[in-house]
Amino acid sequence: MDGKIRKNIRSGMTVAIVLKEDQKSGRLTDGVVRDILTKSPNHPHGIKVRLTTGEVGRVKKIY
Repeated sequence: MDGKIRKNIRSGMTVAIVLKEDQKSGRLTDGVVRDILTKSPNHPHGIKVRLTTGEVGRVKKIY
């Protein structure tokens, strides 16, 4: 599934996000979605989410 499309993402899903500080390196952080922060139906860099750990980033992979 594509992490750039909002309807593909739901609370409770396991995803890999890129944190703001990791954008240059491309390092991914795995976690479970708590909140979806992007309001638009899609975003070219990935939908922004908050994980249950409180980390915020853009979805790159959906498991």
